[in-house]
Amino acid sequence: MARQDKPKDQFHAVGIIFFILGLGTLLPWNFFITAIPYFQARLIVGNSSSMGQRGNSSGGNSSGTQPDPARDDFNFNNWLTLLSQLPLLLFTLLNSLLYQCIPDKVRVLGSMCGILLLFILTAVLVRVEMPPHSFFSITIGSVWFINSFCAVLQGSLFGQLGTLPQGYSTLFLSGQGMAGTFAASAMLLSMASGADAQTSALSYFITPCVGTLISIVCYLVLPRMAFFRHSMERSWQRDPCNELETKAGLLDPKEQSGDQSERPEEEPEGSEKPMLGMANGTLGTLEEISLESSGEGAFALHNGTATNSQYAGPGPERPSVFGVLRKIWLLALCIVMVFTVTLSVFPAITATVTSTSESRQWSEFFTPVCCFLLFNMMDWLGRSVTSYCLWPEKRLWLLPLLVGLRFLFVPLLMLCQAEPRTRLPVLFHQDAWFILFMLPFSLSNGYFVSLTMCLAPKQVLPQESELAGAIMTFFLALGLSCGAGLSFLLKALL
Repeated sequence: MARQDKPKDQFHAVGIIFFILGLGTLLPWNFFITAIPYFQARLIVGNSSSMGQRGNSSGGNSSGTQPDPARDDFNFNNWLTLLSQLPLLLFTLLNSLLYQCIPDKVRVLGSMCGILLLFILTAVLVRVEMPPHSFFSITIGSVWFINSFCAVLQGSLFGQLGTLPQGYSTLFLSGQGMAGTFAASAMLLSMASGADAQTSALSYFITPCVGTLISIVCYLVLPRMAFFRHSMERSWQRDPCNELETKAGLLDPKEQSGDQSERPEEEPEGSEKPMLGMANGTLGTLEEISLESSGEGAFALHNGTATNSQYAGPGPERPSVFGVLRKIWLLALCIVMVFTVTLSVFPAITATVTSTSESRQWSEFFTPVCCFLLFNMMDWLGRSVTSYCLWPEKRLWLLPLLVGLRFLFVPLLMLCQAEPRTRLPVLFHQDAWFILFMLPFSLSNGYFVSLTMCLAPKQVLPQESELAGAIMTFFLALGLSCGAGLSFLLKALL
């Protein structure tokens, strides 16, 4: 297909679909952590079915103020965070290594169907009374498997985003940021609805079931979009004629031979030989491959001794994981640091901060509003800012320094009114301090996450972008897991 015939994204349909898919990938995590008051209420011994997040129920547990025994017995916040992120790390790694062995459609649709079934199970459990220990075991098991599916889903979609223009990655990440706001809003509506505890909880957990169904429908519609099909064909299944055409201005004549030692002057003819010959010829130095804009170096790096016959298959050979990692290691380090800081205190510490206000109603809504809703709204805003600004794109060495400043939020949030505590004093008693710290904490999280994920595909060759997305997703999960593990230590220090 000639460049002038490249299809357009009619009515921004592909962008809207990826926004919805981004929202769907983080619905499970956000709906579980936002419902922490509900789980804590059910984990109190002798209370097997109450809904702790109701705002208008007489005798109901207020968000973050009543369920201290459950926190002490089960440490639910920390276990929820850790057992959400460990499978995310393991299955993201598995997806990064085996992403070309299983078709995208199978991975994405299979993951979304698994998430849907587990959400249905969570909704059904609202009506089932059981001892707290049994409920804890089933819930944590669901958390493990649902995040395993989320890891495969997120890694697969980030890989596909690497083949699209950078603006689509921003839309996807913005949708992920909106997932938290969506979950927090659903929680507040259920609290303010006036319904009984079980009805509120049931309606809350049915909401992500509907959201996941919409995501499934959107993904089924996506291959029907000409713009999306064109992008996929160019990255995964491009034939040599199309690849040479798209890179016509970038290939030197000497790069277009099948022999790595001798390069005859030809050849814009569309056989598979030109690409492999150049790859083998530049196998020695990754820096040369990085500087050259043609896509052949990545193929040679993967196989080392690739030959023309090896490239005779229907698609391009796989890029090198090591070669791609060398190009994006700085961004990978930054995203690990971002999520290590965030998950070390959110929600394990921030969800335990209580209001010092004498207003019972404000105290009841304090955690849902100031912890979850505020965090997710500012996180979404930070992710959206990258649509207009990618600073410091030209000075990437500044990025680790800026991200490192976020470690200051850890002691600041720990010194707020987090309960229970036995060691550290409370230096910031007023609610305003907690809100003041949460604003830049959540805004910077969203911005740096979106920034690193958007810049990574721009540091590699076009056919390496999918692998770069998968690798960044793995390091994203690594940061989440490090933060979740660190949260146990920080909670013990309180």
